[in-house]
Amino acid sequence: MATSELGLAETRSNALLWRRYFELTKPKVVALILFTALVGMLLATPGMVPLPTLFFGLLGIGLCAGAGAALNHVVDQRIDALMDRTRGRPLPSGDLDARHALVFALGLAAVSVLVLVVFVNPLTALLTCVAFIGYAVIYTMYLKRATPQNIVWGGIAGAMPPLLGWTAVTGEVSVEGLLLALLIFVWTPPHFWALAIKRRDEYARAGVPMLPVTHGLTYTKLQILIYSLLLFWVSLMPFMIHMSGPLYLVGALGLGLGFVYQSVRLLRSEGDALAMKTFGYSVLYLSVLFAFLLADHYLGLG
Repeated sequence: MATSELGLAETRSNALLWRRYFELTKPKVVALILFTALVGMLLATPGMVPLPTLFFGLLGIGLCAGAGAALNHVVDQRIDALMDRTRGRPLPSGDLDARHALVFALGLAAVSVLVLVVFVNPLTALLTCVAFIGYAVIYTMYLKRATPQNIVWGGIAGAMPPLLGWTAVTGEVSVEGLLLALLIFVWTPPHFWALAIKRRDEYARAGVPMLPVTHGLTYTKLQILIYSLLLFWVSLMPFMIHMSGPLYLVGALGLGLGFVYQSVRLLRSEGDALAMKTFGYSVLYLSVLFAFLLADHYLGLG
């Protein structure tokens, strides 16, 4: 009985350990990344993406996104320990140590590149490496601590997934793929600044110069409104260049006006009362906008 109980305890311990490794990859973020990469793949071809390209492309992109997230945990463990939202993560909590997390991150990155080079194409592997370095090294190690515009420039790396999906299928960079990346690039600042407004005290305590910390709430809210207006214009470009048709246009107009309306309400509100509602709408906005792109693409109503 004692041996059986010991074996059960060890099994549970191993399961908990691997769950914490899985948490290092920020699975919810990776899921959104894979969704936008999938959209890029599907929009790149009039038919269905070949299954090997679909599987290995998403696998390689997902592994690299998880690697970047894990390395972010390693670099930000001191900051994470100071913030209520992140102090329960595997490294600040002491469930994992930085050395094992670093090995795990680099291992995922290496497997990602191998998968993409062998089973997809070298261009996608190269661009995925660029995105990894941009997020995990340039943004996390430097920009995040150096400038209140950190999320703007760091957003370049975060905007890459749909372009990666596009190149995985076509083997080339095109205007359409770049436009998909531009959509996410412009969407990222108002999305993240809304969350930063709510978490501004934690960022200040951690010494991270997020815009609400350095420039105050009113300025940040105004920037969110400006970016939502810019996003509204950019979101119409797929229709303008005949990449999508009227179904997408209707969706983009409705969603874009909703984002602008939410941003105006945030600007006119007191404190951070509507910050999380704006953040929540931004997540819904991107998901539904890309769903409209797919629906328009396959229904062919244009």
